[in-house]
Amino acid sequence: MSLLRTLVDAVRGGTIEVVDLTAPLSPETPILQLPPPFGNTIPFRLEEISHYDDRGPAWYWNDIHTGEHTGTHFDAPVHWVTGRDGLDVAQVPPAHLLAPAAVLDVAAEAQKDPDFLLQIEHVREWERANGSLPEGGWLLYRTGWDARAHDQAAFLNADETGPHTPGISVECARWLAEETPILGVGVETVGTDAGAAHSFDPAFPCHSFLLGAGKYGLTQLRNLDLLPVTGAVVLAPPLPIVGGSGSPVRVLALVER
Repeated sequence: MSLLRTLVDAVRGGTIEVVDLTAPLSPETPILQLPPPFGNTIPFRLEEISHYDDRGPAWYWNDIHTGEHTGTHFDAPVHWVTGRDGLDVAQVPPAHLLAPAAVLDVAAEAQKDPDFLLQIEHVREWERANGSLPEGGWLLYRTGWDARAHDQAAFLNADETGPHTPGISVECARWLAEETPILGVGVETVGTDAGAAHSFDPAFPCHSFLLGAGKYGLTQLRNLDLLPVTGAVVLAPPLPIVGGSGSPVRVLALVER
């Protein structure tokens, strides 16, 4: 029996579970809010074309209005100035869209401190317990933040000083970009950087270092608690938008049960 047939039979038989890591996309989907004078993306919106009526008696369809970086989405290198000469979302090699995943869980720490930052030592501690980060794979950073996703105010968690959401330190972002074999980082928050990352040096270090190194980002993931620490395989195919800096994406994980 071929490997692909074995895979299909395992999925149908339940020995491999398909876990959806994607947030539903709707007008209520939380979106990043930048202060003036910066531009902001639009909320997701459906505009009906016809619905089994005189505009189209046998079919229902819509136009969609959305930003590239709305909901669960893929960041391509060209999204950031440090990666401006890199790949757009249509140029990402298909082989990069299916990759192993490592899950690093700091939900307990983030619950105590919404500004919690992942440090290099946290990752090294994880590696001592679980082995090296996967070559050409994803580091999925679980903070438990997806529990807030039904309430935009709680999800963005902003006050007069700005957003307060967990993320990755400047030093760790640089290290992940330059010294580890991963192809990208996935997070549960609205973007790959911490809420306070506008005040870091450099600002937004995950974007700056990872995208500048030709790596990728996945955001607003869910259900990372259903994945093993190692062993899952993630499928993250964005829309091949020519010239696009990113795209909404349906992220799925294959998990042996």
